[in-house]
Amino acid sequence: MKYFIKTFGCQMNASDSERIAGLLKELGFQEASKIQEADLAIFNLCSVRQTAVDRIYGQFNLKSNLNKSKKKTKVFITGCILENDKKKIKEKVDGIFDIRELDKSFKKEIIKILKNEKNDFKTKLLNNRDLEATYLKIRPKYKFKDQAFVPIMTGCDNFCSYCVVPYTRGREWSRSKEEILNEVKDLIKNSYQEIVLLGQNVNSYKGKDENGKEIDFADLLKSINNLSGNFQISFLTSHPKDMSDKLIKVIAKGEKIKKEIHLPFQAGDDEILKKMNRKYTQKDYLNLIEKIKKEIPNVILSTDVIVGFPGETEKQFQETLKVIEKVGFKEVFINKYSPRKGTIAFKKYQDNISWSEKKRRWKEVFDLVEKINNVL
Repeated sequence: MKYFIKTFGCQMNASDSERIAGLLKELGFQEASKIQEADLAIFNLCSVRQTAVDRIYGQFNLKSNLNKSKKKTKVFITGCILENDKKKIKEKVDGIFDIRELDKSFKKEIIKILKNEKNDFKTKLLNNRDLEATYLKIRPKYKFKDQAFVPIMTGCDNFCSYCVVPYTRGREWSRSKEEILNEVKDLIKNSYQEIVLLGQNVNSYKGKDENGKEIDFADLLKSINNLSGNFQISFLTSHPKDMSDKLIKVIAKGEKIKKEIHLPFQAGDDEILKKMNRKYTQKDYLNLIEKIKKEIPNVILSTDVIVGFPGETEKQFQETLKVIEKVGFKEVFINKYSPRKGTIAFKKYQDNISWSEKKRRWKEVFDLVEKINNVL
């Protein structure tokens, strides 16, 4: 039996695909070099932005095309998918599974499905909510030889108005310290050079130590830094509201912790930030950056911004440029606002900024970042 996995979206999805591959390897599958050779094809989807969803829908004429061949490939989907999107896709594929069910129902049912036996795949797995992410215990099949993704938590409790992640990945759920350390120790033993800690919001991590005591991300980061071995630690991604003084000091002092922080600010104007439900102001963010730079003078900062959020005026957009110029980010990931069904912003705000204006603002941010880094 052979499998093929296609991954869309962020590093968390990439990491989840490594665990899917690890489970399939455990079940005796081999990886196919191309989808036409696979008995099982899995699409790990990202539907955070509407534009991504629109592109993905085009993939699902694939099943009928594949099954014209003798192979009769079974096609399944997982990832960050809203219930409405699942309903649109489900008739075009053999099954949909919540990634948090990977170690339970998926493992149990997949063999039945491949043997064309009776199964409950579609009906059982379509509407799971608030599941614990115990699938993270599965040993991954790491894609890279020097760098490894280690998810420490999943889900999100922030409910930013433009984002569907709390509805697709569920609420925040953190792994135990012991489980994470065991995975990291194994990677160090196998000569991995960089450990990338992952989460929708790593600095809201709340796990348990070996005594059942709650620990935060700063505690976990310090424990990993104290492990013996020749390796570096990085992490993605952080929310400004949870970047504590304690965490900043741990990053500053940790000799194995890379002095690189990805800290999305999304918009520079306070009114737009409030509409986004980001829970900080421009002043809060700039004060935090000042604190970080004071504690970590050699820090490299990157960020995310959204241009063209509903109602954003030119004056408000200029506040975003002001923040970028003041901070001097090494890298800025720029997103043009895309209205997304299921989000608070879609329900409350009219998408009244034209696409051409969003493209213009995107280019203005891009050009500013290029200018800053050429000067530096």
